Amino acid sequence: MSKNGYNIAIVGATGAVGVEILRVLERRKFPVAGLRLLASSRSAGKQLAFNGKDYAVEELHAAAFAGADYAFFSAGATRSREFADAAISAGAVVVDNSSAFRMNEGVPLVVPEVNPQDLALHRGLVANPNCCAAILAVALWPLHREFGLRRVVVSTYQSASGAGAQAMAELEEQVRAYADGRPPVAKVFPHQIAFNLFSHNTKIAANGYNEEENKLVEEIRKMFHLPGLPIVPTCIRVPVLRAHSESVVIETERAASVEQARAVLSRSAGVKLVDDAANNHFPMPLEASGDLDVHVGRLRAADAGGHGLALFVSGDQLLKGAAWNAVQIAEELSKRR
Repeated sequence: MSKNGYNIAIVGATGAVGVEILRVLERRKFPVAGLRLLASSRSAGKQLAFNGKDYAVEELHAAAFAGADYAFFSAGATRSREFADAAISAGAVVVDNSSAFRMNEGVPLVVPEVNPQDLALHRGLVANPNCCAAILAVALWPLHREFGLRRVVVSTYQSASGAGAQAMAELEEQVRAYADGRPPVAKVFPHQIAFNLFSHNTKIAANGYNEEENKLVEEIRKMFHLPGLPIVPTCIRVPVLRAHSESVVIETERAASVEQARAVLSRSAGVKLVDDAANNHFPMPLEASGDLDVHVGRLRAADAGGHGLALFVSGDQLLKGAAWNAVQIAEELSKRR
């Protein structure tokens, strides 16, 4: 770190998450002394604005991390595995948005509202969780801390943004095609996404769950330090441009009323309580888009025994599910420095 701030490298700077990292660094007034924007050769030479100044995108190479304090990786698992060691060797702390290292022993998987203490264990690398896991963790952690989690059932409603900028463009193009009377064409997704929904487009594993569902289970267990927590996920793609939603039912160790849960969530970091039954106003992806907080509401009792709660959650996949959580990790690490 220089006297003017930190030297930052962003890998995948021209992608949807990379661009959001730039915007969040601006929004949070993160002290940036130097900035290197890294991407593939086809993006080299493009200009991206940051704090009123244009920066040229460079082709990603191992020497590009010299002098970096933080390196944000958002270019996929292959690039993370290929270049993370170079960044760490150069002295940077890598905050990785891919799935490459999340479940590696010794690599902290962190949502700062949940397990910031795990950052003390890092050895130059911190993993950012799967987008749905990060959003779910923010909503469930205060309830777990107060009442204890015994079981979780969650169904996700995942927007096109989870598959990147090209997927968002495909949804928009399919809507235009439909309005023009043309047949919608699926290229990014395996099925038409406009006016449709389908099981998350990842491979089905031997246990019957797809990769996204298994990530959700494994990552929540790791962050909560609850390796045996029963979680039943169903992950679905929906025709929403941005922000994921989740329908959640939990069983708690200690009795939890709706009123108690609402009080806990209303004072929890990273949570915006949206629970207006009188006006039928609950979390919506449209309102969660662009917000750093996770919207939580539609609180109901899930059984008559007092140990069950149902809730609905919306969070911006590109922010809390990716860019904001990554910058937040850097903020937490900076405090510790």
